[in-house]
Amino acid sequence: MPELPEVEVTRRGLLPHVVGRRIVDVTVRHRGLRWPVEPELEARLTGRVVRRIERRGKYLLLECVPDVRTEGDGGEARADATGWLLVHLGMTGTLRVYPDPPAAGAHDHLDLVLDGGIVLRFRDPRRFGAIIWTPLAEAALSEHPLLRRLGIEPFDPRFDGAWMHRLTRGRTVAIKQALLAGEIVVGVGNIYCSESLFRAGIRPTTPAGRISLARYEKLAVAVRETLAEAIARGGSTLRDFVHSDGSTGYFQLDCFVYDRAGEPCRVCGTPIRQIVQGQRSTFYCPYCQH
Repeated sequence: MPELPEVEVTRRGLLPHVVGRRIVDVTVRHRGLRWPVEPELEARLTGRVVRRIERRGKYLLLECVPDVRTEGDGGEARADATGWLLVHLGMTGTLRVYPDPPAAGAHDHLDLVLDGGIVLRFRDPRRFGAIIWTPLAEAALSEHPLLRRLGIEPFDPRFDGAWMHRLTRGRTVAIKQALLAGEIVVGVGNIYCSESLFRAGIRPTTPAGRISLARYEKLAVAVRETLAEAIARGGSTLRDFVHSDGSTGYFQLDCFVYDRAGEPCRVCGTPIRQIVQGQRSTFYCPYCQH
């Protein structure tokens, strides 16, 4: 599943090709995604300009505004001037930029045709992704039902050990499950959760409420460093994920623990163990993480 680094890498790859371009046509081939694509999407998007692309957690947020060059004689904008296209890649989704797109395949669900002939194509074999339009202004966007319960961003200056320590007091849930829930901090998915806990020396089964402030300080640093390194390496390509230009990430090649069950720890040589938490595989070193 694409996690925060993969979504951020996708966002950065789209910026030079998509921002500032006008949407001249929209083709929706399959509306049955995680939530049905609304019938009015084509009409809502056609003629708009993509002004910005932001990210919130694992959601890509495309700000789409009317092209003032095509408004009335006075250049006045429509009443619904600002709108956002929320895109979630689900488990197998990708957003690709094509200067000269190939014929659409069975899993190519949506095309945004931009001026200059650029095509932004959403592909999702398992259809757990989402394409949602919302007319909310930026000030109200954080209150969208899909965004309002998300935790703090890991690169937000407010995110530190004290933040996690305060929000986990009295909690008996395992620290890995607490991180994956996305209410304390967003974007620390399965791969990067295992890697961050290893770097911080914390066993993933440790109750969140029993971890000290000092250890949470180490974990906050580990989370930021792990995610930053993953972004720099293009994320992780395990199955379906590719960048907006079709290239792959390679963070997974140097993971300390993820997907390395039975292999020697890169630090101490102890065999890496694998357990299941919440129906997801967890990897850790029994010596380095205690």
